[in-house]
Amino acid sequence: MPYLPDNREYVEPVRLGMVGGGNEAFIGAVHRIAARLDDRYRFVAGALSSTTERSHASAKALGLDRDRTYDNYLEMAAREAERPDGIEAVSIVTPNHLHAAASIPFLERGIHVICDKPLTATLEQARKLATAARRSKALFVLTHNYSGYPLVRQARKMVRSGQLGRIRVVQVEYISDWLATDLESTGMKQAEWRTDPARAGAGGCVGDIGTHAFHLAQFVTGLTLDELSAERTTFIPGRRVDDHVQAQLRFAEGARGMLWASQVTVGEENGLRLRVFGENGSLDWHQEEPNTLRYTEMNGTKQLITRMGNGATAPGITASRTPAGLPEGYLEGFANLYTEAADAIVAARDGSDPILPETLPGLEDGLAGMSFIDAVLRSDEENGSWVRPIRW
Repeated sequence: MPYLPDNREYVEPVRLGMVGGGNEAFIGAVHRIAARLDDRYRFVAGALSSTTERSHASAKALGLDRDRTYDNYLEMAAREAERPDGIEAVSIVTPNHLHAAASIPFLERGIHVICDKPLTATLEQARKLATAARRSKALFVLTHNYSGYPLVRQARKMVRSGQLGRIRVVQVEYISDWLATDLESTGMKQAEWRTDPARAGAGGCVGDIGTHAFHLAQFVTGLTLDELSAERTTFIPGRRVDDHVQAQLRFAEGARGMLWASQVTVGEENGLRLRVFGENGSLDWHQEEPNTLRYTEMNGTKQLITRMGNGATAPGITASRTPAGLPEGYLEGFANLYTEAADAIVAARDGSDPILPETLPGLEDGLAGMSFIDAVLRSDEENGSWVRPIRW
């Protein structure tokens, strides 16, 4: 449970390292904040950049000891595994093409991995990572952070307990305008690597935010994708990856869905929205208003559920930290995943195998995301033909 009272029993923080995430990286700071929010981790080691100079400069700025600042992740994994006080877990916050290569040396040494999404840049990399993760006794966590939002947790319980009845329609979208111009040509680091297929993967928008939308839909509903029909578009001349995608979804359970992801929708900032329609009711959640969930019953009764107030139940309340009316969101969602991972890591300190909580995204979620990306690419290449995702 994220909320930790002042009289809780002291537990030694998890010793945490990081690969990537130096001073110029947005997501590295997010992961460090999330790890610290509930006082469950102590950041002690890192290989923070692709160059020695930048890595050491970032480590110095973050207060890491010189002898635990590494030039690369291979050196870090080997040396930390030999230390009696070596790291117990590592955050992988590199560009996508390095997720597998950076994760595997730690998994092979029994060091838990907390990896940013998507799982990898290619299917081949995903297969290698899956093999290593399944052989390892270490935990593998994938930070689909929107699954950590309190009212997303509540929506999941409402749907999966049957409160909406059999699900008929799922509508999910993630739209923004941050790549509505040729931002990568300005030298902005985040835009530059995210539009490079060698580092981000062949799917641009679909891999970056489309996977978030897809994971959210599956996390809440529990539905299994059976087949999809998709179209990708690149609106910015010269861009090497897609910046817009739309897909129709057919689920094995009979439901139908639609997914829209775009990074060129002018005026939109971080418009992740999920709507679920069942036989008996519907839910509507919007990331930019994360502390409210709209629930409508078949008889027309409408309820505005708030995170700690009206209509709130255990899944949302236990994933919250602040009283009603005080907003929680992006950073706290990340922190919920980190805290659940810490609980699993601490529980396994006696040598037992770590147990992945059902609400914590892991390897299988990552593989499902890679299957989704691959299916979108194949469908688009076949002029929107219906294709089935690969099974792992």
